[in-house]
Amino acid sequence: YTTSLGGNLSVKLEENLILITPTCVEKSEVSEKDVVFIDMQGKTVEGSRKPTGEVPMYLNFYRDRPDIKTVIHCHPPYTNTFAILKGTNWLMKPVFPETVVEVGPVPVVPYGEPLTQKLADNFAPFIKKYNAFLMENHGLTILSSADIRRTLQLVDILEVSAISILQALAVGEVKELTREDVQNLENTMKTRNLPMIGAPGVNASMVDLYFPAEQ
Repeated sequence: YTTSLGGNLSVKLEENLILITPTCVEKSEVSEKDVVFIDMQGKTVEGSRKPTGEVPMYLNFYRDRPDIKTVIHCHPPYTNTFAILKGTNWLMKPVFPETVVEVGPVPVVPYGEPLTQKLADNFAPFIKKYNAFLMENHGLTILSSADIRRTLQLVDILEVSAISILQALAVGEVKELTREDVQNLENTMKTRNLPMIGAPGVNASMVDLYFPAEQ
Protein backbone atom coordinates (compact mmCIF):
# COMPACT_ATOMS: atom_id res chain seq x y z
CA TYR A 1 0.00 0.00 0.00
CA THR A 2 2.97 2.32 -0.46
CA THR A 3 5.18 3.43 -3.32
CA SER A 4 8.73 4.75 -3.32
CA LEU A 5 9.49 6.00 0.21
CA GLY A 6 5.87 6.73 1.14
CA GLY A 7 3.91 5.63 4.18
CA ASN A 8 4.93 5.00 7.79
CA LEU A 9 3.77 3.23 10.91
CA SER A 10 4.26 3.29 14.65
CA VAL A 11 3.66 1.25 17.79
CA LYS A 12 3.27 2.68 21.27
CA LEU A 13 5.37 0.36 23.44
CA GLU A 14 5.14 2.21 26.74
CA GLU A 15 3.60 5.41 28.08
CA ASN A 16 6.55 7.46 26.85
CA LEU A 17 8.09 5.20 24.20
CA ILE A 18 7.07 4.85 20.55
CA LEU A 19 8.59 2.64 17.86
CA ILE A 20 8.38 4.37 14.49
CA THR A 21 9.63 3.79 10.95
CA PRO A 22 12.56 5.83 9.60
CA THR A 23 12.45 8.51 6.94
CA CYS A 24 13.72 7.87 3.42
CA VAL A 25 13.75 4.07 3.63
CA GLU A 26 11.48 1.96 1.43
CA LYS A 27 9.13 0.09 3.74
CA SER A 28 9.93 -3.31 2.21
CA GLU A 29 13.58 -2.69 3.13
CA VAL A 30 13.05 -1.68 6.76
CA SER A 31 14.73 -4.06 9.21
CA GLU A 32 15.13 -4.05 12.99
CA LYS A 33 18.31 -1.96 12.71
CA ASP A 34 16.38 0.78 10.88
CA VAL A 35 13.50 1.41 13.28
CA VAL A 36 13.65 4.39 15.61
CA PHE A 37 12.46 4.78 19.19
CA ILE A 38 11.14 8.21 20.20
CA ASP A 39 9.49 9.67 23.29
CA MET A 40 6.25 11.65 23.47
CA GLN A 41 8.16 14.86 22.82
CA GLY A 42 9.48 13.46 19.54
CA LYS A 43 13.05 13.10 20.75
CA THR A 44 15.00 10.06 19.59
CA VAL A 45 15.67 7.63 22.44
CA GLU A 46 17.41 4.99 20.34
CA GLY A 47 18.16 4.40 16.67
CA SER A 48 20.74 5.42 14.11
CA ARG A 49 18.28 6.83 11.56
CA LYS A 50 15.95 9.82 11.59
CA PRO A 51 12.29 9.00 12.24
CA THR A 52 9.63 9.68 9.63
CA GLY A 53 8.91 13.34 9.04
CA GLU A 54 5.31 12.67 10.06
CA VAL A 55 6.32 12.55 13.75
CA PRO A 56 4.09 15.60 14.59
CA MET A 57 1.08 13.67 13.31
CA TYR A 58 1.88 10.60 15.39
CA LEU A 59 2.53 12.59 18.56
CA ASN A 60 -0.89 14.23 18.17
CA PHE A 61 -2.52 10.84 17.69
CA TYR A 62 -1.00 9.29 20.80
CA ARG A 63 -1.61 12.42 22.88
CA ASP A 64 -5.26 12.84 21.85
CA ARG A 65 -6.08 9.12 21.77
CA PRO A 66 -4.40 7.43 24.76
CA ASP A 67 -6.46 4.33 24.00
CA ILE A 68 -4.60 3.54 20.77
CA LYS A 69 -1.44 1.45 20.42
CA THR A 70 -0.70 1.33 16.68
CA VAL A 71 -1.02 3.62 13.67
CA ILE A 72 -0.53 2.97 9.95
CA HIS A 73 -0.32 5.66 7.30
CA CYS A 74 -0.32 4.37 3.72
CA HIS A 75 -1.58 5.01 0.19
CA PRO A 76 -3.93 2.15 -0.81
CA PRO A 77 -4.95 2.97 -4.39
CA TYR A 78 -8.68 2.20 -4.29
CA THR A 79 -9.26 3.75 -0.87
CA ASN A 80 -7.25 6.74 -2.03
CA THR A 81 -9.76 7.32 -4.82
CA PHE A 82 -12.01 8.88 -2.20
CA ALA A 83 -9.18 11.13 -0.99
CA ILE A 84 -9.19 12.90 -4.36
CA LEU A 85 -12.84 12.50 -5.36
CA LYS A 86 -15.01 15.64 -5.50
CA GLY A 87 -18.21 13.65 -5.18
CA THR A 88 -19.70 11.53 -2.41
CA ASN A 89 -17.31 9.96 0.06
CA TRP A 90 -18.84 6.50 0.13
CA LEU A 91 -16.50 5.43 2.92
CA MET A 92 -18.63 7.57 5.25
CA LYS A 93 -21.68 5.46 4.43
CA PRO A 94 -22.64 2.00 5.76
CA VAL A 95 -22.24 -0.54 2.97
CA PHE A 96 -20.58 -3.73 4.28
CA PRO A 97 -21.25 -5.04 7.81
CA GLU A 98 -17.61 -5.97 8.42
CA THR A 99 -16.39 -2.51 7.47
CA VAL A 100 -19.03 -0.84 9.63
CA VAL A 101 -18.17 -2.71 12.84
CA GLU A 102 -14.39 -2.96 12.41
CA VAL A 103 -13.36 0.24 10.64
CA GLY A 104 -16.31 2.61 10.91
CA PRO A 105 -16.90 5.70 8.76
CA VAL A 106 -13.84 7.36 7.23
CA PRO A 107 -13.96 11.17 7.03
CA VAL A 108 -11.77 13.34 4.81
CA VAL A 109 -9.27 15.43 6.77
CA PRO A 110 -8.58 18.77 4.97
CA TYR A 111 -5.35 18.95 3.00
CA GLY A 112 -2.17 19.98 4.74
CA GLU A 113 1.38 19.96 3.48
CA PRO A 114 2.97 16.58 4.29
CA LEU A 115 5.43 16.45 7.20
CA THR A 116 4.03 19.60 8.81
CA GLN A 117 2.40 20.48 12.11
CA LYS A 118 -0.50 21.95 10.13
CA LEU A 119 -1.31 18.55 8.68
CA ALA A 120 -1.11 16.99 12.13
CA ASP A 121 -3.42 19.67 13.57
CA ASN A 122 -5.99 19.22 10.79
CA PHE A 123 -6.98 15.92 12.43
CA ALA A 124 -8.18 17.68 15.60
CA PRO A 125 -11.94 17.83 14.78
CA PHE A 126 -11.97 14.15 13.78
CA ILE A 127 -9.46 12.31 15.95
CA LYS A 128 -11.68 11.40 18.89
CA LYS A 129 -14.74 10.43 16.86
CA TYR A 130 -13.23 8.12 14.23
CA ASN A 131 -10.49 5.49 13.85
CA ALA A 132 -9.74 5.86 10.13
CA PHE A 133 -9.12 9.00 8.11
CA LEU A 134 -8.66 9.97 4.48
CA MET A 135 -6.05 12.70 4.20
CA GLU A 136 -7.27 14.91 1.36
CA ASN A 137 -5.16 14.45 -1.81
CA HIS A 138 -2.73 12.34 0.21
CA GLY A 139 -3.52 8.98 1.78
CA LEU A 140 -5.07 6.90 4.56
CA THR A 141 -4.37 6.77 8.28
CA ILE A 142 -5.81 4.10 10.57
CA LEU A 143 -5.55 3.88 14.36
CA SER A 144 -6.06 0.81 16.52
CA SER A 145 -5.95 -0.27 20.14
CA ALA A 146 -4.57 -3.63 18.94
CA ASP A 147 -1.22 -4.73 17.50
CA ILE A 148 0.17 -3.71 14.12
CA ARG A 149 -1.02 -6.88 12.35
CA ARG A 150 -4.58 -6.11 13.36
CA THR A 151 -4.24 -2.53 12.13
CA LEU A 152 -3.03 -3.82 8.77
CA GLN A 153 -6.09 -6.09 8.65
CA LEU A 154 -8.23 -2.96 8.97
CA VAL A 155 -6.44 -1.44 5.97
CA ASP A 156 -7.19 -4.63 4.04
CA ILE A 157 -10.87 -4.53 4.96
CA LEU A 158 -11.20 -0.92 3.89
CA GLU A 159 -9.32 -1.40 0.61
CA VAL A 160 -11.47 -4.38 -0.42
CA SER A 161 -14.59 -2.39 0.46
CA ALA A 162 -13.38 0.52 -1.67
CA ILE A 163 -12.79 -1.81 -4.63
CA SER A 164 -16.33 -3.19 -4.41
CA ILE A 165 -17.90 0.25 -4.02
CA LEU A 166 -16.04 1.61 -7.05
CA GLN A 167 -17.03 -1.41 -9.12
CA ALA A 168 -20.67 -0.96 -8.10
CA LEU A 169 -20.57 2.72 -9.04
CA ALA A 170 -19.14 1.79 -12.44
CA VAL A 171 -22.15 -0.34 -13.34
CA GLY A 172 -24.99 1.08 -11.26
CA GLU A 173 -25.85 2.41 -7.82
CA VAL A 174 -24.60 1.47 -4.38
CA LYS A 175 -27.08 -0.11 -1.97
CA GLU A 176 -26.53 1.10 1.60
CA LEU A 177 -27.41 -0.55 4.88
CA THR A 178 -30.38 1.00 6.66
CA ARG A 179 -30.41 2.76 10.00
CA GLU A 180 -31.97 -0.36 11.53
CA ASP A 181 -29.29 -2.54 9.95
CA VAL A 182 -26.56 -0.43 11.52
CA GLN A 183 -28.30 -0.44 14.88
CA ASN A 184 -28.53 -4.24 14.79
CA LEU A 185 -24.83 -4.54 13.97
CA GLU A 186 -24.08 -3.40 17.50
CA ASN A 187 -25.18 -6.91 18.50
CA THR A 188 -22.37 -8.25 16.33
CA MET A 189 -19.92 -5.89 18.01
CA LYS A 190 -20.95 -7.16 21.43
CA THR A 191 -20.73 -10.80 20.32
CA ARG A 192 -17.23 -10.28 18.93
CA ASN A 193 -16.19 -7.97 21.78
CA LEU A 194 -15.38 -5.15 19.37
CA PRO A 195 -14.97 -1.68 20.90
CA MET A 196 -17.12 1.24 19.81
CA ILE A 197 -15.48 3.27 17.05
CA GLY A 198 -13.64 6.36 18.31
CA ALA A 199 -12.21 7.25 21.70
CA PRO A 200 -13.90 5.53 24.66
CA GLY A 201 -17.10 7.29 25.68
CA VAL A 202 -17.25 9.65 22.69
CA ASN A 203 -19.78 7.82 20.50
CA ALA A 204 -22.96 6.43 22.01
CA SER A 205 -23.80 4.22 19.05
CA MET A 206 -22.92 3.39 15.45
CA VAL A 207 -26.18 5.02 14.38
CA ASP A 208 -24.90 8.33 15.74
CA LEU A 209 -21.83 7.98 13.51
CA TYR A 210 -23.53 6.96 10.29
CA PHE A 211 -26.78 8.93 10.56
CA PRO A 212 -25.91 12.17 12.41
CA ALA A 213 -28.42 14.28 10.47
CA GLU A 214 -31.27 12.11 11.72
CA GLN A 215 -30.59 12.65 15.40
